[in-house]
Amino acid sequence: MKIAFFGSQPYDRRFFDEALSSQPDASSIELVYHNALLSQETAILALGANAVCVFVNDVLDATVLAALHDYGVRAILLRCAGYNNLDLPAARRLGFFVARVPAYSPEAVAEHTLAMVQTLNRHTHRAYARVREGNFSLDGLLGFNLHGKTVGIVGTGKIGLATARIFKGFGCTVLGHDPYPSTHFAPLGAMVDLPQLLAASDIVSLHCPLMDSTRHLIGPATLPQMKRGAMLVNTSRGGLIDTGAVIEALKSRQLGSLAIDVYEQESSLFFHDHSSDIIDDDVFQRLMTFPNVLVTGHQGFFTIEALREIAAITFHNLDCFRHGGDCGNSVA
Repeated sequence: MKIAFFGSQPYDRRFFDEALSSQPDASSIELVYHNALLSQETAILALGANAVCVFVNDVLDATVLAALHDYGVRAILLRCAGYNNLDLPAARRLGFFVARVPAYSPEAVAEHTLAMVQTLNRHTHRAYARVREGNFSLDGLLGFNLHGKTVGIVGTGKIGLATARIFKGFGCTVLGHDPYPSTHFAPLGAMVDLPQLLAASDIVSLHCPLMDSTRHLIGPATLPQMKRGAMLVNTSRGGLIDTGAVIEALKSRQLGSLAIDVYEQESSLFFHDHSSDIIDDDVFQRLMTFPNVLVTGHQGFFTIEALREIAAITFHNLDCFRHGGDCGNSVA
């Protein structure tokens, strides 16, 4: 059984090799790691593989899926929860086995959300740079207490719930919005409609999947509904935010600050070192000019616990494909 990994990084190799070593039939499984993202041009690298293992920025449109099928691939193992980059009808039509990792250490993303909020609010990134230069001035570093503030959680799945618990522990009033609300949210806060959440929240944190119904959920129609000067946080999917509209809201001071771990056009930027390159994404470069914007490179999931869980669940999904058992993580 040969599995071709696309968009693989050193940490993928570390944790998947570690997980493979504990498999009872490890000698029958071959892992082949490719740095390149999966696309129409790179699909040929899967020739001879039984399965591909892919991440959020790999392209899985109908053309790529047809090529993979022609090369003998029969399973697509997503080492992530979201699959908005997958043409699901095409995958079903071609008969692919497709499985994902629906939840991996929700606390990892929730804790990163809090870290971004606290960094942006208390300006610790700027304070760190100042102190290293011998500047101990506090001017410009004024923040606010989280205690007593209202935090809106958009999406009350496992990550949204973990985030709500953290903010509840800080003494925040927590509001939630979800078309399919979790019954576990009730002890944490009140479920409200989206306009009510936006109007009342000092911090709005996005934790919903990217679908047609949620694309640009925060955009020209919803940004004016937000409490003026509120903080917006997105550690879910870049396409939930209309970046151009958010830039305009930052310029008008309607939006007080922005923290993002994901970006709509991140596939050409994130997970690679561009420090010696000219970044030609003008929208991203404009974002980086704001002192009240904090960007991290899709690292919310990046903990030891999460990576071990991703590898373990992916191997479970592989076993389902190999042995034909029921797979609760299947999406096709």
